[in-house]
Order: sequence, then structure tokens, then C-alpha cells
Amino acid sequence: MKHDLCVKIDDGILNIRVGAIIMKENRFLMVENDHFDHLYSVGGRIKFGETAEEAVRREVFEETGVKMEIDRLGFIHENFFPGDSLNKQGNIVHEISFFFYMKVPVNFEPVCNSFTEDGNKENLVWISANHNKKYYPEFFKTELSNPSNEVKHFVTRNV
Repeated sequence: MKHDLCVKIDDGILNIRVGAIIMKENRFLMVENDHFDHLYSVGGRIKFGETAEEAVRREVFEETGVKMEIDRLGFIHENFFPGDSLNKQGNIVHEISFFFYMKVPVNFEPVCNSFTEDGNKENLVWISANHNKKYYPEFFKTELSNPSNEVKHFVTRNV
């Protein structure tokens, strides 16, 4: 079995992940669960030996039940934050994420049967940029309102 690219280093954790940007009718698809008070992008960790493109296609299928193709890479995000899952609490997480715009099928009807690493059931939610609940990454608020064809790099420090 291939392991996730999530490695304990000193007092922190290096996490390498992908995120899917799934847009339809000026809204984008996010994930929620009962444990977190915020929404987060469809996606997850890259597995050892897997490319970012392979990982995002796999994660989209696991979280929506739909096989989707990639349109293009949109963002690279370096994020530093306190660990919030059970096995990351007390650690600083240095996360590197690759966010891909996906080609959304016309008849796209996602079905979510996924769970967090802590076993919490996940649900999919369509939101607009001005959604009232907090969501990550925060740059989606401005960037997805007016998508660009260039790849952008963001760094967020919440520690």
C-alpha cells in the first residue's frame, strides 16, 4: 500500500496534498464535516510515487464518485498552521498544495461517501465566494470570483 506524503519532521509535519477546483454556475464545491467549523477543498494527500495529477483525479473520484479530467493547474499554496486532526495536534503543519481546475461534466451530480482521517463523515457543499461560513483556502474568495489562466503561488502563515 502506498503511504500518504505526510511526514513527521522534528516538531512538525510536512504534508503534500492536492485540491480540486470544481466550479459550476459561479459556485464551487467544498467539503464539510461535523468536526471542523470550516469548509475545505475537495482533495487530499498525494501518495508516495503518485503524481499530483494522478492524486487529484483519484481524490475527486473518492470524494464525489465522478471521474473527472484536469483542466489546468491554478495555484500552489504553502500553508503553515497548527495541526487540527487527532494525530496532528500539538504539531505545526507545513503543507504544500497543488490546486487544479477540473473539467466539470454537464450532468455532474456528486455523491460523497468519504470520511476524514479521524473517521468523520464528509459532505459536499456548493458555495459562492461570499459564503458566510469560513472556508479554506481563503484566497478562493478573491481568486475564484475572477479566475485567471496563470498559475499563482500563495503563502499563508497561521502560526
